[in-house]
Amino acid sequence: MDKQLKNLVLNNSDSIVKKWLEEISKNRSNEYTSTISEELFESTNREFVNVIFTSVDKQRITSELDDFSERLINLGWPLSYITDGLQTFRRVTIDFILTQSEKIDSEDFAIVLDMVDNWVDPIINQLVNEYSGSWEHTVSLQRVALQELSAPLIPVMDNITVMPLIGTIDTDRAKLIMENLLDGVIKHNAEVVLIDITGVPVVDTMVAHHIIQAAEAVRLIGATCILVGIRPEIAQTIVNLGIDLRKFPTKSSLRKGVQTALELTNRRIVQSGNKEDGVEKLLDSLNKE
Repeated sequence: MDKQLKNLVLNNSDSIVKKWLEEISKNRSNEYTSTISEELFESTNREFVNVIFTSVDKQRITSELDDFSERLINLGWPLSYITDGLQTFRRVTIDFILTQSEKIDSEDFAIVLDMVDNWVDPIINQLVNEYSGSWEHTVSLQRVALQELSAPLIPVMDNITVMPLIGTIDTDRAKLIMENLLDGVIKHNAEVVLIDITGVPVVDTMVAHHIIQAAEAVRLIGATCILVGIRPEIAQTIVNLGIDLRKFPTKSSLRKGVQTALELTNRRIVQSGNKEDGVEKLLDSLNKE
């Protein structure tokens, strides 16, 4: 019975595929696939159903399943596309078998259900597992990349470094900021560190607390921390919250912060001899008195 039903499905794959595509496309306007081009949608659907039939024919999980799940991740398609598609295949296949049988009793119906379940369930499990594993790997790589970029410490000149911060600062990122600051001060032999919060949208009590901790840690290893990029609305928020930032210098812009950093390292900005150019240059040499 099982072999006969299997041959029935494989010999009529075109009809099943046609019905499956109709069902998949029926509610497309209301789903995530509505933004996908018609050509890509159709080609992916046909590849999907071909992978299913290949697995059914060979009665085992094929490498095509792994490749297909990886391509879906690269396309950015959600996991629900896989699960919805396979559940639809299950329903369409059962309906087709039942319509082709002249007479079927409850026992035969149960056999049909078990047979289709035995085909579809392993495919669902394999695709979901592969999709989830590939997605977790991709997210892990992205997380590492974001961590490397989320708190960079940039040496701008001898003994002066800048850490530009952009976006929200949470506890995990604050820990990374602290680690990068301390490691960078030692690595670059920095005397002054400028923390630029121009790109931080909100500075609340927690964010200010993290910044104060970082500045204090920098001070303990012999360097000075200057907080720059304090916009008027940020300054007002800090005052309203009663946050004390008097322990280390603050400046409204990175330019003013650099000027202060130069003074702290016994350097200054002077105008070049050519007044017509109006060109200013930074003297890296020390101006010791």
